[in-house]
Amino acid sequence: MELTGRVVVLTGAAHGIGAAMARRFAAEGARGVVVSDVDLDAARAVAADITDAGGRAVACRADATSKVDLQQLVSRAREEYGPVDLFCSNAGMAFGTGVHAADEQWARSWAVNVMQHVYAAQAVLPTMLARHRGYLLITASGAGLLGTPGDAPYSVTKHAAVGLAEWLAITYRPRGIQVSALCPLGVRTALLEPGIAAGHPAAIAIAAAAPLLEPSEVAESVVHGLGTEEFLILPHEAVRETYARKARSVDDWIDRTIHGTITTIPEG
Repeated sequence: MELTGRVVVLTGAAHGIGAAMARRFAAEGARGVVVSDVDLDAARAVAADITDAGGRAVACRADATSKVDLQQLVSRAREEYGPVDLFCSNAGMAFGTGVHAADEQWARSWAVNVMQHVYAAQAVLPTMLARHRGYLLITASGAGLLGTPGDAPYSVTKHAAVGLAEWLAITYRPRGIQVSALCPLGVRTALLEPGIAAGHPAAIAIAAAAPLLEPSEVAESVVHGLGTEEFLILPHEAVRETYARKARSVDDWIDRTIHGTITTIPEG
């Protein structure tokens, strides 16, 4: 997909990867960008950056786990700019807890990291299917392919996000809808950097797996991946190689992970 003239909606777009993608898409000539987040003030700041640079953007407050909110985003985009061409469900959540995480943490992880993408697809697919074109970009994680020692809810739900993206691609690609799963490793965002500073096992494992990228570098990879319509968009090339090695021998992969990372998993 070429981004020039496209209408784009993003969730989790006030900070980090989402904000970088919003700015980058606008710079590519998007017709309009809907910048949504629960942090409306920060979303407005991103939208202002875009308009100040000559682009078109509007900020909206939206809870990415709300089916109604995501439907309203699609309606707002249509009112402002026209039918949505690209929906980026990008919000993410991590707690850094193990299998004994509180029920509320499991539920919240599932809502943000999985059901957000379900609701986004439900909201935007009817119009895309009627037009026989459209694009869904699901921000998953390298953890959705390789796991994350030290964070069970994050690892499990990101695997589910990749699985959902695969299902959507298989089901809707024949009907003109493209789907990509964005799977970076460590990125310098507020989701990861506090954990690194605190010495959390999951954050340390991610940081050790590959060099940390800036959000702008991830956004550049996304533009390239959308342009070539790759299913897996992998800003860290090491993910592709490691994922292939994992597929060759999962038992070997598990053993290497056990012996190559911090294995103390928090139980609360």
